[in-house]
Amino acid sequence: MQTTFRSVFISDVHLGTKACQAQHLLDFLQSIQTDTLYLVGDIIDLQEMRHKAYFVEAHHLVVERILAMANSGTKVIYIPGNHDAFFRQFAGQTLSGIEIKLNTRHKTANGRTFYISHGDEFDQMVKISPLMLAIGDKAHGLMLSLNQWINGIRRLVGLPYWSLAGYLKSHISKAKEFIERFETAALKSAKNHKVDGYICGHIHFASFQLKDDVLYCNDGDWVEHCTALTESAAGKMSLIHWSENPKVLATEPKEEDWGLSPLPSRS
Repeated sequence: MQTTFRSVFISDVHLGTKACQAQHLLDFLQSIQTDTLYLVGDIIDLQEMRHKAYFVEAHHLVVERILAMANSGTKVIYIPGNHDAFFRQFAGQTLSGIEIKLNTRHKTANGRTFYISHGDEFDQMVKISPLMLAIGDKAHGLMLSLNQWINGIRRLVGLPYWSLAGYLKSHISKAKEFIERFETAALKSAKNHKVDGYICGHIHFASFQLKDDVLYCNDGDWVEHCTALTESAAGKMSLIHWSENPKVLATEPKEEDWGLSPLPSRS
């Protein structure tokens, strides 16, 4: 599996909580080489840590690895999310080699421009169903606890990581409707920004969606799915899963599917 990339995008790590799959993320960060690493929000869950902090050695090692990457030539850009919004006050500054921004634009190797933000700005635009409110609160916490218990058993019997919460999101119609509304809001925002695509996280659901020659990319999370968005040297986007059995989950639509030849930039 390819481990050298032009750019890598991760979000929703939630360091400081038991749900964080820090060991898988650490293995991923130690295994890859990338010119640019985008931290697309909710990296450290300061919101949850106000109630109860869970910052074990693996979490410290993730932070140390990111700092080491920043200090050894990788450009690291941090876009805080709603759970680490405290860091938004430092936007425009560089701390320990990490650039902090509220949002940014990324130019791919094949000339496309993507707008990048965490995605929580769409919360007011997307009506959240009672089910999704429950998933986002106590019920979500329960599912993540069950997820840890289930995967503990799976490890004992030699089975790879599996996401309970991810399965439910993919099979409950109301959850799928919410995800679709979120994707639509991001695609509309990309149109407004006059870019070729939108990259975000926030909803813990990695996916590609192409509409009207605009590409939506969600890089997923590291509590439920252990996913990252990657850009190859040629500028092609892929979604990868990284746990015991790393694999490519999806690649972006083929160039001819865009109806564009060659792909122009909208910057």
